[in-house]
Amino acid sequence: MKNNMRPADMKRINTPALAEAFINEQVEAVRAQVGDKKVLLALSGGVDSSVVAALLIKAIGRQLVCVHVNHGLMRKGESEQVLEVFRDQMDANLVYVDATDRFLDLLAGVDEPERKRKIIGGEFIKVFEEEARKLEGIDYLAQGTIYPDILESDGVKAHHNVGGLPDDFNFQLVEPVRLLFKDEVRCVGHALGLPASMVERQPFPGPGLGVRCLGAITRDRLAALRESDAILREEFAAAELAEQVWQFFTVVPDFRSTGVRDGKRAFDWPVIIRAVNTVDAMTATVPEIEWVVLKKITGRILAEVPGVCRVLYDLTPKPVGTIEWE
Repeated sequence: MKNNMRPADMKRINTPALAEAFINEQVEAVRAQVGDKKVLLALSGGVDSSVVAALLIKAIGRQLVCVHVNHGLMRKGESEQVLEVFRDQMDANLVYVDATDRFLDLLAGVDEPERKRKIIGGEFIKVFEEEARKLEGIDYLAQGTIYPDILESDGVKAHHNVGGLPDDFNFQLVEPVRLLFKDEVRCVGHALGLPASMVERQPFPGPGLGVRCLGAITRDRLAALRESDAILREEFAAAELAEQVWQFFTVVPDFRSTGVRDGKRAFDWPVIIRAVNTVDAMTATVPEIEWVVLKKITGRILAEVPGVCRVLYDLTPKPVGTIEWE
């Protein structure tokens, strides 16, 4: 049984040298654990699973089988980045599953937030299980468990959605970053050569854009959400706000508003910008973004995103408002 307690004398991994030493140690540990067996990993493209994937590729190469499931609720360019980094650059043994239609068909007409979450999480497990059953000779399951997960949930990495696999798989776990905090995982990711956009990726809910496309998800509103979110991220990066603001995203609600476009009455959606700063996500404040930046974002969204006639900035701190809208 693994020792899941962080040693009191374990150094914080906060320099490239310490990260390299950790990587070398874990490469040897993984090789000793799995030998010539295969390892399966659900690669979401998030920080934890990406760092684990890069570390295991370094240790065992194509003995690692990564499965990336695109549920159609990813941010713009995220699945493409996973394919580019891991398949094309790192020569990963990567299975890509585009399950967009499958997920969106199941979500059609579903407007209750918790039901949406359950559908997305449950279907992810089904897709991952189906892919796992197609593979042969898999003895190990890698997970991006990190130390806060152990402290808060007895080691179960529930938001990776692989904890629900049937018992008959009988996988043994490989969890090379289980004793690290998030900032240490990022440090290791940089040392492994992962792109900064992936290593510094913001917190992203397991259901993805499904909880930011409020109410019943439609493909046109989802497209508007994805494009407006991409514009927000581009402009925050250009204004050097991406590293100053803890989390930022857009939300598109399931109602329309009156507007005027090309001299004619329009009846389109609003886009809501949400930006927060926090230390522990239990409380959050709203940053005062310069007016010129907000005006530029507004202008681009109204000009470039079909079906949108208003842009709003959410000023609500936590409490009373939560960070996400659903």
